[in-house]
Amino acid sequence: MNNHKHHKLIFAFLMSLLMSCIMSLVISIINIGLVSDIVNIWLSAWSSSFMVAFPAVVIISPLVNKFVNLLLKS
Repeated sequence: MNNHKHHKLIFAFLMSLLMSCIMSLVISIINIGLVSDIVNIWLSAWSSSFMVAFPAVVIISPLVNKFVNLLLKS
């Protein structure tokens, strides 16, 4: 079992889960306010945003990691 590979996927999953949760809640409140059905609206927005966020983190994080390594070497 390749723990390093699993570490990257679990990290990407948790990071995208939490970030999409926070951002979708904040944007939902900013756009519509604290209405009575904010939880249902937010959960709908969260599920959509997570489906985009997870593949994005998996694809983009290696590129960002390489860029950070380049910045720190100079």
